[in-house]
Amino acid sequence: MRESNSYMVFSGTATKYLAEKICLSLGCPLGELQITKFSDGEFAVSFEESIRGRDIFLVQSTFPNSDNLMELLLMIDAAKRASARTINAVIPYFGWARQDRKDKPRVSIGAKLVADLLSVAGVDRVITMDLHADQIQGFFDVPVDHLYASGVILPYLQSLNLDDLVIASPDVGGSKRANTYAKYLGCPLVLCNKTRARANVVATMQIIGDVKDKNVVIIDDMVDTAGTITKAADIMKEAGAKTVRACASHCVMSGPASERVQESALEEIVFTDSIPYTQRCAKVKQLSVADMFAETIRRVLNNESISSQYLV
Repeated sequence: MRESNSYMVFSGTATKYLAEKICLSLGCPLGELQITKFSDGEFAVSFEESIRGRDIFLVQSTFPNSDNLMELLLMIDAAKRASARTINAVIPYFGWARQDRKDKPRVSIGAKLVADLLSVAGVDRVITMDLHADQIQGFFDVPVDHLYASGVILPYLQSLNLDDLVIASPDVGGSKRANTYAKYLGCPLVLCNKTRARANVVATMQIIGDVKDKNVVIIDDMVDTAGTITKAADIMKEAGAKTVRACASHCVMSGPASERVQESALEEIVFTDSIPYTQRCAKVKQLSVADMFAETIRRVLNNESISSQYLV
């Protein structure tokens, strides 16, 4: 691996907790970055040490509010103007990813817009995890290293030693992801068919498959208001499931999500720490992806294979 003085890691405000753990795994200090805020809400970014000729890694998830995305864009622009050798955006959670296509007339494709903003700002590479749709990688004209939370979630599920295990997808759209887990663990797959009344509101849901006397694990990429995943858990419990757990990559958990999870049939819900979770819910558990991102940074610096570290 290159000497530590040839690369530097910096973080925006929202993801500093994760950047510190990544730096601990890499054995390097977190770079000094200052974000000055003005009274009208505007802010400015400045690197407090020379980055000329260095490989720069900027750690920032772009979950709401929009300041997190704007911070990342300003960091990229500042690094470009400070003559960094390469600028690598480490985005554990890529926000606006649900807007990946025109699903009705006269709507924006937010994921493509964000990709364009990052490219125009001057990013050379993007390292992210579990995009809502894999095709978002194609929205970029720079290399995208797409990591998978399965690298930390699968070992955790195996450590539970659950008998009669069944993997479930909360909707048909997530069946590919859930099927990958089911194949790796050698267990059956169950699907939920849902219809929505409107965004974040589930109208109806039916189970396709047998969950009676099974230990069910629901797999998803993110949990926002937790309406879908808690409804799925409750229906599966009513259908005779012994236990129901959920695993998701990104802990969005907005609005009534924590209360819904606490009151649901879920035994626990497991996330990565791509997004900080500050609310209190005894059923929420977070697994760190810091070592996985640190290893990816090492491999990028050493021009080594990224895909060889994937479990599935």
